[in-house]
Amino acid sequence: MGIVAIHKALELARDADLDLVEVAPQAKPPVAKLMDYGKYKYESAQKARAARKNQANTALKEIRFRLKIDEHDYETKKGHVERFLTGGDKVKVMIMFRGREQSRPEMGIKLLNRLAEDVAELGSVESQPRVDGRNMVMVVAPFKSKSDAKAETRQANRGAKGTTVEAKSRRDRAAQAKAEHKPADAEA
Repeated sequence: MGIVAIHKALELARDADLDLVEVAPQAKPPVAKLMDYGKYKYESAQKARAARKNQANTALKEIRFRLKIDEHDYETKKGHVERFLTGGDKVKVMIMFRGREQSRPEMGIKLLNRLAEDVAELGSVESQPRVDGRNMVMVVAPFKSKSDAKAETRQANRGAKGTTVEAKSRRDRAAQAKAEHKPADAEA
């Protein structure tokens, strides 16, 4: 509307049954807008709520290995790392050395590199293996962000619920058909 006197702007707002909201008070002259302020606050609160729902904080999960790890134990812990990476979390992989194992850091690097190759399709090495006292540490970061992983999980859960309902109705129909086809001597 251009530059309007304050009393004229207030009168326009009353006539339109709207609020006069100052948008940029620092501007010369100050900028105001005619709007339904209650509706504006409600919509902005809804947007903020939706943003918080989709927001995800990436956690740093930790998995500890020993240098002398059995194959089955290795596979189990590798499965945990894969689950964390699929969930969108970073993983801090730690190898604990005891006694004379500390003199063989190349064995720890070999084990960490093997793990990095095994989970290469889910994440990449963010920090290379480094010795930290009696431990060797490596950080693996996922390719997917946490919010993408959450959205994917929600989508998969929606699909799974549909198949569960389908399976229940199929079972109900089968039970009903079985009840209808009882032999004559079973009813007597």
